[in-house]
Amino acid sequence: MADVWVAPGRINLIGEHTDYNDGFVLPIALPHAVRITAARRDDGVLRVRSRQALGVTEVPVADLAPGVVTGWAAYVAGVVWVLREAGYDVGGFDLLVDGNVPLGAGLSSSAALECATALAVAELSGLDVDRFALARLAQRAENDFVGMPCGIMDQSASLLAREGHALLLDTRTLDTAHIPFDLTSHGLRLLVVDTRAPHRLVDGEYAARRAACHKAAEVLGVPALRDVDEVPEGLPEDLLRRVRHVVTENRRVLEVAELLRAGQLRAIGPLLTASHLSLRDDYEVTVPELDVAVEALLDAGALGARMTGGGFGGCVIALVDADNAAGCEEAVQRAFADNDFTAPEFFTATASAGARAER
Repeated sequence: MADVWVAPGRINLIGEHTDYNDGFVLPIALPHAVRITAARRDDGVLRVRSRQALGVTEVPVADLAPGVVTGWAAYVAGVVWVLREAGYDVGGFDLLVDGNVPLGAGLSSSAALECATALAVAELSGLDVDRFALARLAQRAENDFVGMPCGIMDQSASLLAREGHALLLDTRTLDTAHIPFDLTSHGLRLLVVDTRAPHRLVDGEYAARRAACHKAAEVLGVPALRDVDEVPEGLPEDLLRRVRHVVTENRRVLEVAELLRAGQLRAIGPLLTASHLSLRDDYEVTVPELDVAVEALLDAGALGARMTGGGFGGCVIALVDADNAAGCEEAVQRAFADNDFTAPEFFTATASAGARAER
């Protein structure tokens, strides 16, 4: 009999492009999730299907290597490959994928797919692998098998998050803290605007930002930009801007965490907006749809707004009064129509549970 494993997508409340710099992030898991129905096979073959895509991917697990499987199935195959590369005894599987994490929206549909696969394969194979290790393995699958140089945040959020809490993660040590995040009791909502601008990260821009950060750390003589407390002088202008974003973003993450702990949820709004401005001006990862959405939300009375995810498309989040959510949505719709953008989509983000088995 096949069982089902579920792993959620995520919204990053704040802490963008800090995870691959050994910094701090503060995501929540979404109710949107990937579901994998899985069963073992005794012939050493990995067979993968999706309810959202045509076709079947079928390959012997012994033949798995980067480049052998492409497209969405590479995220599944990469997890099986990385577990075998790590020395675990992993054989063949039938995997049926289903899910409702919006694709290309920066909500970590890929990490959700990896984490659901990792839980299913590990449990069905009888492996003793904790969730921190699974997150690292899933990250490696995306880095080395798929070719996307992501940090550890997305996989950690999917595997470690708790319902009703934001996850404060130190991406260097993997120390975590679960911070209560109940907007409803404060009359607030976290509005998500899917701008529907194409969200593409494997085209070199994400990798270029990561390379610039590593170069800056090398020039500054530190292991990672996490170790830089003040914005330095003397760097080339392009590197200076990248460093300034990472340094100030790490500060903002810790400030938001402290405000949440103190129950001062409304006070995090300006920090969200400051994060967006830094991502726009210093990190240069926004696109017109993201900037127009943020401006429209703030003009409509949002307490704070920012792009979320890697950038170059995807979603904007806004902290809004519950009774003003509809007005904020209408303002974005008008702004997008005025700019001839594709009509956006909206939903409210609630802090949901992490990955789990469902039987």
